Amino acid sequence: MLEPVLSIRGLSKTYASGLQALKPLDLDIARGEIFALLGPNGAGKTTMISIVCGLVTPTSGTVTADGHDIIRDYRGARRKIGLVPQELHTDQFEAVRDTVAFSRGLFGCPPDPGRVEQVLRDLSLWDKRDTRIRELSGGMKRRVMIAKALAHDPQILFLDEPTAGVDVELRRDMWQLVRRLREGGVTIILTTHYIEEAEEMADRVGVISRGELILAEEKTSLMRKLGKKALTLQLAEPLAVLPAELAEWKVELNDGGHALHYEFDAKADRTGVPSLLAKLRDLGIGFTDLNTHQSSLEEIFVSLVSERKD
Repeated sequence: MLEPVLSIRGLSKTYASGLQALKPLDLDIARGEIFALLGPNGAGKTTMISIVCGLVTPTSGTVTADGHDIIRDYRGARRKIGLVPQELHTDQFEAVRDTVAFSRGLFGCPPDPGRVEQVLRDLSLWDKRDTRIRELSGGMKRRVMIAKALAHDPQILFLDEPTAGVDVELRRDMWQLVRRLREGGVTIILTTHYIEEAEEMADRVGVISRGELILAEEKTSLMRKLGKKALTLQLAEPLAVLPAELAEWKVELNDGGHALHYEFDAKADRTGVPSLLAKLRDLGIGFTDLNTHQSSLEEIFVSLVSERKD
């Protein structure tokens, strides 16, 4: 891995009630990567983010942000981090430009109208600079939250469910924005319920369930390792039952006997596909069409989390 900009060691959180919201976890985030953290509601995603951003005190463990310990050097660490929370918290009566400039001041940065203008332009907010936040649409309010998080030029940006409740067009705009930020050197950690978001944008994917980080892997290797391929054959004539000769391939009869379904490991030296097709030919079973389907990240995620519940 490249030099980690965020390093987490043994981080855990147990509340006074006894609820263990986060089991001890280790995680390094490389400078300039986009890391997607997936998990069902209550899995511990927001708890982890809240600790790293200094909003919740950990029970154990350490976190360093660009070399600054989040507890021993809180101000230094916090200067390096931007957070776009799930909820839209901001003064509804303030103008867009003023609220972004104020956020910059909160982190001890000197006034810089040029920088504020650049942030607003990057987010297509310059035309709304003098508009009060209460008059903006939900999508525009979301952009203002991102502008506030970027006002002090953080090296690490947390996006907690950044596209929850926004329309598809705005979601695409957000994806483009995230890529531009990364090109500018910002490291991005996002949590999302939209698994296509992780599939579209992330370099690496972490899966968290019941407070435990199950895995953190490169997206492509994760999909290659866990992703099954499925072969579906549309039969020329329907079958009432599967011939015993097909037992070794563990095929299924679907669609009222009109289709054969076969799952295989695409990485395996012997996928079984050529031999299956040869056996069908020997048995005189014809087909009119065939297609293959690779498991999506969503299917992998669902299978991982359900395995943990068993």
